[in-house]
Amino acid sequence: MATAPAEKALPTLVLVGHGMVGQRFLEAAAERGLTETHRVVVLCEEPRPAYDRVHLTSYFSGTTPEELSMTDGEFIDKHGIELYVGDPAVTVDRATRTVHARSGLEVTYDTLVLATGSYPFVPPVPGKDATGCFVYRTIEDLYAIEEYAKNNATVGAVVGGGLLGLEAAGALQGLGLTTHIVEFAPRLMPVQVDDGGGAALLKTITGMGLSVHTGVGTQEIVTDPDRGGAVRGMKLSDGSELAADLVVFSAGVRPRDQLARDMGLLVGERGGITVDEQCRTSDPAVFAIGECALAADGRVYGLVAPGYEMALTAADTIAQADAAFTGADLSTKLKLLGVDVASFGDAHGAAEGCLDVVYSDSRSGTYKKLVIGSEGELLGGILVGDAEAYGTLRALTGSVPPIAPEQLVLPAGAGAPAQLGPDALPADAVICSCHNVTKGEICAHTTLPEVKKCTKAGTGCGSCVKLIGQLLPKSGDDGLCGCFKHTRQELYEIVRVKRITSFAQLLDEHGREQARGGEGCEICKPAVGSVIASLAPSIGADGYVLDGEQAALQDTNDHFLANLQKNGSYSVVPRIPGGEITPEKLIVIGEVARDFGLYTKITGGQRIDLFGARVEQLPMIWARLVDAGFESGHAYGKSLRTVKSCVGQTWCRYGVQDSVRMAIDLELRYRGLRAPHKLKSAVSGCARECAEAQSKDFGVIATANGWNLYVGGNGGMTPRHADLLAQDLSDAELIRLIDRFLMFYIRTADRLERTAAWLERIDGGLDHVRDVVVHDSLGICDELEALMRAHVAHYRDEWSETINDPERLARFVSFVNAPDTPDPTVRFVPERDQIKPELPLVPLTSLTSLEGLAAR
Repeated sequence: MATAPAEKALPTLVLVGHGMVGQRFLEAAAERGLTETHRVVVLCEEPRPAYDRVHLTSYFSGTTPEELSMTDGEFIDKHGIELYVGDPAVTVDRATRTVHARSGLEVTYDTLVLATGSYPFVPPVPGKDATGCFVYRTIEDLYAIEEYAKNNATVGAVVGGGLLGLEAAGALQGLGLTTHIVEFAPRLMPVQVDDGGGAALLKTITGMGLSVHTGVGTQEIVTDPDRGGAVRGMKLSDGSELAADLVVFSAGVRPRDQLARDMGLLVGERGGITVDEQCRTSDPAVFAIGECALAADGRVYGLVAPGYEMALTAADTIAQADAAFTGADLSTKLKLLGVDVASFGDAHGAAEGCLDVVYSDSRSGTYKKLVIGSEGELLGGILVGDAEAYGTLRALTGSVPPIAPEQLVLPAGAGAPAQLGPDALPADAVICSCHNVTKGEICAHTTLPEVKKCTKAGTGCGSCVKLIGQLLPKSGDDGLCGCFKHTRQELYEIVRVKRITSFAQLLDEHGREQARGGEGCEICKPAVGSVIASLAPSIGADGYVLDGEQAALQDTNDHFLANLQKNGSYSVVPRIPGGEITPEKLIVIGEVARDFGLYTKITGGQRIDLFGARVEQLPMIWARLVDAGFESGHAYGKSLRTVKSCVGQTWCRYGVQDSVRMAIDLELRYRGLRAPHKLKSAVSGCARECAEAQSKDFGVIATANGWNLYVGGNGGMTPRHADLLAQDLSDAELIRLIDRFLMFYIRTADRLERTAAWLERIDGGLDHVRDVVVHDSLGICDELEALMRAHVAHYRDEWSETINDPERLARFVSFVNAPDTPDPTVRFVPERDQIKPELPLVPLTSLTSLEGLAAR
């Protein structure tokens, strides 16, 4: 029997459980000096220390367990914490105040904190333990699901349509499984959204290819005797049977209170360790926090924010400070399967006399509901599809909004005013619900890193980061950076008018006094490099991004004319205009991928991407591609990526124009055009919109009379439908307007500003842009067209020029002092007959492991 060593004659504080709430307790204990006045021992059941369970699903999109980690050896060492991973507490003797761990370790405590969390609820249905049945709670669960899905499953089913259920469904779909969601309630996410929100969510999710079964329960897991009793389906309560060979149970969680029960602590009738407002259990020496605790208000909180508040309360109480946990904000904002979903306050309108204000657009899958009290105060709300206003609305809860409630839910362009700014919020408005940080506390700081360090705001779920940025003071001017007091737009005009061809000249003549003669910074160098490149033909500069001084201005991707990947390798992306490619060119791509051992993928932008090239291989790869007629696809640059297209009238019976020809013409015209941000485009041959033109920076849709031009669309984190700029255009009219639009955007946009954000920010919005681009209200259209003509006339393929210049090729080495040595850290492992990056594990060397314990 082992006993944990006691190095100091200090009272011992034992924490059982090391999840997110347990880690927050340790941080709070350290902040309050408890790690100096106590010996702190932590018993962690999982084989790794605390990690971010909120973002668990990001594992399936490439986030590593190490990146999810919430602590490190430095924190553990600094505060002298004894952390035992993979060694849970199994019994506690309250009479002797001794905790017994699974390994045989015994620790005598003065204060015990239980943070044992919760466990997944698995309905008691026949077959629930069959091979192929999983829960969705830990990283080990994800490992098991991923491994089983590789060789044993093609169809997956998730039992539960709540938060974790939808995340689990997205994970199964990402693993390539046909996926079903089974939810007993009549709608998805029944706790967070109402019927209207559930309908909007259902439409969007089914549109992604998932099958949803609501209002039915799982009666039995059907197994296959010929496969050793593995899952082959599910019987549902409506009498139907669903074929599936992998089942994930995500039907809610229950408090992990068995240890407390065995100790003889008081627990609630429906579970949860009973605690008072100081988070003390029925034993004054024992505290319980997080999902295992039944709070004094009679609730078990299943969100991390209340758990954090309980952790702070317990730490304060142990440190003999006044504190009380009397309840918590249950607001949530998540992105589930790419859909923004948020609820806050009295989302379901339980208050007497309250009224609803609802906006619903079933076409776009948008649903917004605000609950308004009898005195006009905002009580709560539900947002599905568009949760941009979540931070402001949540902070306004309990007060009367400064504008009419109906204006708060209308979309831009439909009568809504400008987005409510942070000035509308009172100082006591809670901005970060995870850490209960107010606007006043945030405004006491000047930078986001400072806010995160001092208040922890923005370090939880992350939904408040954008609003925090709006609250922080500006730098005192609108300059691009500390090197220039001018904006990017002003620098563009200076470069254009004065025909400045070098960054050094611009910095010496127009930089801030303290920056002149210097080298610039990581903000201004690539921004100015882009400006000079976009104006190069007109100002007499060499537009090649790797010539002379220009090379020093580029970021990592432009520096090597390729996108850096997560393991240090690079991608190769040849341009395939309009997605049209000959068999001969397809063969060349296949041969290159085979000969260099590259991972090959057809992308959503109608291109073929090749991944896994080492930096010294890039010139050899591109030499073969260029020889076959390919050129750079500019996937690395802030420039045009692709112009996607459907097959148009040439093949499709619905097509009314030749969309492929137009897409190729546009892509070849605007290739290599340097801009403040990347540009995407598409051409659809009819109103059925197969090329998704309305989600692009500029999109074209064919009509019987010509082309409609849409601008300012965007996918990504903040989707935006493009706006109609002009309609029924001829080919010449279309190209002329796109020329003007792109050059006006490049001329006036901020650094790293997509066209969608630019269109919403620029004074006058779409109407102003239309006046300038279509009606030439500023009299600059001739100049804009001339700039574009110069770009088209002087375009040169960057890779064609690079592979024929030995001086330029000299940069493509992993080590300057050993040019023939490949980077040994770039390694791969096989997967699905191709390769994927081998990512090294980073061990936490400061942890006290079971092996180390045994060695004692």
